[in-house]
Amino acid sequence: MTDRGYTIFNTAIGRCGIAWNERGIAAAGLPEADDDKIRARLLRRCPGASEQAPPPAVQRAIDGIVALTARGNADLSDIALDMDGVPQFNRQIYEITRSIPPGSTITYGEIAARLGGGPELARDVGTAMGQNPFAPIVPCHRVVAANRKAGGFSARGGVKTKLRLLAIEGAQVDGTLPLFERPGS
Repeated sequence: MTDRGYTIFNTAIGRCGIAWNERGIAAAGLPEADDDKIRARLLRRCPGASEQAPPPAVQRAIDGIVALTARGNADLSDIALDMDGVPQFNRQIYEITRSIPPGSTITYGEIAARLGGGPELARDVGTAMGQNPFAPIVPCHRVVAANRKAGGFSARGGVKTKLRLLAIEGAQVDGTLPLFERPGS
């Protein structure tokens, strides 16, 4: 990857965006209210990027995101991310989160324990998830609250979006809809 660029693309859950630079994916995002909001989010992490056709490595990432949001079975853990400017604490959390396979979940507390902390650190894990600039490549939707309840979600649509992604992946979390039931049915 040589240029700074971004693109907005369609998925089963709405329009998503991705930005890249010479080091890897600089930002990815779940659907927003409109393309301008997606574009603004991407440009905060990748200033100076221009909207353009993605190079092959980015297209593979897009194809993976499209597959994940449609069928829930794509592994995005090998996509190169540019974590420049991401705090070390968040990086550690994102690395743990990237190791969660599709259809599985982990709690904020379990991540805190892997980092060597106790339950008090779980809130900080949640804060880092809310700052995730790489969703769904860093699958923050797979991080849930204690007792496997959904917990919060900062993407547009909030917890409903999180539950929809988990249902697509086949994860069983308190509140997920069966795969063939539609919200509001």
